Amino acid sequence: MASVRTAPALQKISVRRVLAPRREPYWGAPLSRGLYVGFRKIDAERGSWIGRRFDEETHKHKYKSLGWETVDFDYDKAKVAATTWAATLSAGVTVDVVTLSDACREYVKDRRREKGDATAHDAEIIFKRTLYDDVLGSRPLTRLRTPHLKDWRERLGVTPSTADRIWRTLKAALNLAVRNRQVAASAAQEWRDVKPHKSTGKRRDLYLDVTQRRALRDAAAGNVRDLIEAAALTGARAGELTGAKRSQFDARTKSMSFAGKTGARTVPLSDAAVTLFKRLAESKLPSAHLFVRDDGKPWAHSDWDELVRNAATAAELPKGTCLYTLRHSFITQAIIDGLTTLDVARLCGTSVMMIEKHYGHLVASAARERLAKVTML
Repeated sequence: MASVRTAPALQKISVRRVLAPRREPYWGAPLSRGLYVGFRKIDAERGSWIGRRFDEETHKHKYKSLGWETVDFDYDKAKVAATTWAATLSAGVTVDVVTLSDACREYVKDRRREKGDATAHDAEIIFKRTLYDDVLGSRPLTRLRTPHLKDWRERLGVTPSTADRIWRTLKAALNLAVRNRQVAASAAQEWRDVKPHKSTGKRRDLYLDVTQRRALRDAAAGNVRDLIEAAALTGARAGELTGAKRSQFDARTKSMSFAGKTGARTVPLSDAAVTLFKRLAESKLPSAHLFVRDDGKPWAHSDWDELVRNAATAAELPKGTCLYTLRHSFITQAIIDGLTTLDVARLCGTSVMMIEKHYGHLVASAARERLAKVTML
């Protein structure tokens, strides 16, 4: 009668020490049905832990290197690692190595499929400029940790608000990787722990008066001048302007339809804005972009940043001046000149609550000045 081979007691250091070195791991008792922890003896002093799981669908074994045997990574820790790995497989998470760059490229494909080329292009530009050539891009998702993400965000060398905008795009790509089963859901805690900067609201503090706004426009070279002028005259977001088509402008009603993150809105235009949009719309087909780069191509995300900075430097404007500064200046000027918060909110595609939150002091001051002109008694 054949003898039954007994699994070695791998939990005991004394047992592991006397095992003969060999490539084939020594397998301990099963942790659960089809799941084992093995010990590969390298030499008299070294060994590593291996996980093995039987896949009932393919009727094949899958293996996982769990790590070297150390004082801090003993049999009990190896059991936990093997159980976690098995749970990941059961949840349908891929066993292939997926890097952060892989996840970002998949996100770009998803955006193109779900939201269109413009949204996909914006995300792709962000990843090309900040991630693909960075050491973080080659890190596997399973080994991604909070400090890695925080260090990368600091290396960007941009303002806190810009860093947080870039981070939101990357975070969306990571969350998609979880939904696509490219990494376990538990990994999401690593990026949930990366919080936005506390100072991201400071860009609203920079206001340009009408003389400065004109100086910025006049110092700009090429087609970015039109983008600057439109931002100053409408208070629209950069993406709403660069994505605008000829069909969205109605010269007869002197209005413009914008499509932004808060939805679509149709707003009246000032005479100066009508003159600008008429010039831009001339001889263009309804599907053509109103605003294009000097090479005739549509503006991509942040293509204008350096051009606006150069114009601001030439005009000797405060450091930090950007295209968004013109939106803030438009809202500020509109409130100072007496427009209601509801009017400003509708023109700029935001809420009355947001206007009152960030510009409440101006609203109160303008109301006080108007009240002083009213005779009550």
